[in-house]
Amino acid sequence: MERASIWLMLVILLGAILFLREPRLQRFDEGFLRWLLKNSPPRGGIVPLTVVDIGRSASMQKKQSDNEPRDAGGGATEISPVELALFLQATLQFKPTVVGFETILQWRGRDKEQEQVFLDQAMHVPKLLIAAELTATPDLDAPVVEIPGFPNVTGRRGGLPEFSGIGRQPDEDVRLISTLGFVNLPPDVASEIRVPLLFQYRGEIIPSFALQAAMLWMRVTPAEVKVDIGSYIFLPNGKRIPIRDDGTALISPSEIKRARQLNLNELLLAAQQHENKSGPVTPAGDMQDEIILARTPDHPQLQPDVFAATIATIQGNSFVRRVSWIFDCVFILFLVAVSSVVRKFSRIDIILEAIALTAAYCLAALAILSRWSFWLPGVLPLSAIWLVAIFCLFAPRQKDDPDLPAIAPSPPSP
Repeated sequence: MERASIWLMLVILLGAILFLREPRLQRFDEGFLRWLLKNSPPRGGIVPLTVVDIGRSASMQKKQSDNEPRDAGGGATEISPVELALFLQATLQFKPTVVGFETILQWRGRDKEQEQVFLDQAMHVPKLLIAAELTATPDLDAPVVEIPGFPNVTGRRGGLPEFSGIGRQPDEDVRLISTLGFVNLPPDVASEIRVPLLFQYRGEIIPSFALQAAMLWMRVTPAEVKVDIGSYIFLPNGKRIPIRDDGTALISPSEIKRARQLNLNELLLAAQQHENKSGPVTPAGDMQDEIILARTPDHPQLQPDVFAATIATIQGNSFVRRVSWIFDCVFILFLVAVSSVVRKFSRIDIILEAIALTAAYCLAALAILSRWSFWLPGVLPLSAIWLVAIFCLFAPRQKDDPDLPAIAPSPPSP
């Protein structure tokens, strides 16, 4: 092998080692992964999850009078207890396993008089999941709330988000008949494809809202779950949830398409037809033994669909996994091996081949993700393709280079 090819191999291998060992560089791959997830269809059929949009839309909220009081911390929900009571009354017709609210139920003073209407319906829900929010700076005068955690935990806990108190939560009457699920999305660990499943609360490892919803639906207690931080969450039914050192799981936002989605009016109509056992088939279908999740559109504290997509991913066991780092090494060695052959082509052919190889790699990554739920890295292989191409373009050329002009032999002397 030529000396130039040896230097190319060393540069690429050192760059690959740096990329594989530096977490900050690996984050660039999430951009490529987002593109893959956006362009790949959801895998599998419908999951036992129904998402119901209730409350006012953004356009209706803008029409609200400016002199109407609002909660200073954005904690008061725009939905009245009567609307939520109607939602629960319609939901109970279908006998779901879990009913969850991903909005923190804190009402304005004028709506608190109607809270008993909501409580009367909520007491009939088999398993009620209510959103709450943890904080790292709790009120020192507030009593410490004990939250049951996972007793079987291994691995390093330093990467998990740490909290020492509950910042926002429903009133005590609601908490007594429900289970709290924590909707924190720390910006340093969470994104549209990375959702936290574990938090550290006063030394205990506790589940997030999405994981708590799945555990209630599967009738699993924290004592039955084994957590290996940085590896998996092992559930007693044989499912394994892959997690990172920061307690986040990789999900596809398109998994929300596997859930049934309704608005409140559609749910009320379906409940009426279900009660009368008449009328055409509605989009609600059969929601028995499902999770019914109430979602408020345009809520400023929540990213749309993130919890529903996470629950659907857990139910369908459709987690996306990265291929082994061995693939990176083999791909890099393959490029270096063929670089000596590629240098014999013309410069135009090298550019066209690099473009074709880039397109083929992206299409192959999409196919593998759609078929087997494995995602191929993007930054390192694609960068290596173009690094080899640039090297071959500017490396010294040999005498038989096709880009060099052909020199015709001189005519014989007379």
